[in-house]
Amino acid sequence: PTRLAEAVQRMGLNHVVITSVNRDDLPDGGASQFVQCIEAIRLVSPDTTIEVLIPDLCGNWDALETILQAKPEVLNHNTETVPRLYRKVRPQGDYQRSLELLMRTRNLAPSVYSKSGIMVGLGETDAEVRQVMADLREVDCDILTIGQYLQPTQKHLKISEFITPNQFDTWKEYGESLGFLQVVSSPLTRSSYHAEQVRELMHRYPR
Repeated sequence: PTRLAEAVQRMGLNHVVITSVNRDDLPDGGASQFVQCIEAIRLVSPDTTIEVLIPDLCGNWDALETILQAKPEVLNHNTETVPRLYRKVRPQGDYQRSLELLMRTRNLAPSVYSKSGIMVGLGETDAEVRQVMADLREVDCDILTIGQYLQPTQKHLKISEFITPNQFDTWKEYGESLGFLQVVSSPLTRSSYHAEQVRELMHRYPR
């Protein structure tokens, strides 16, 4: 944590995204490490806004509360894909558990901006994507990212379809109509793409 904070300070970062691999082997899923990183950054860069991109913590809601008590500005947890494709795309995950994590984030820490993201091009339908978007708004998710899935290696899932830029624009418009504060939707969008824009969002929609 100390080295991370020093790097943030030396680079003069206005906004940082802290993430990790899944640590299901740890009782708290790595929550205490997230907290230590947040606290270390606050000490040396108090004006830096912080986003944490976390796993589902295996449904350990005490661990979630521990992270939220450290008061990151943004809590991001990606739903990744549509429910029908979870077994293939995210076999260790649980769609409803991910939604519950975001819902609990809103209930436990109303001042924290919640965020989620999905990958497309894995065989989902337009209707399924729209349903995920609606589900996320049902749990008061504030920010959504949608990006094209790209196959990292031959061992990973193959791309089912390359989604057109127009379709990404359509989803952005639909998401905004549902009430998301921000929708970032394009072929090259990734979870942390334009993440620093949350600073402007916080001025427009203060909490």
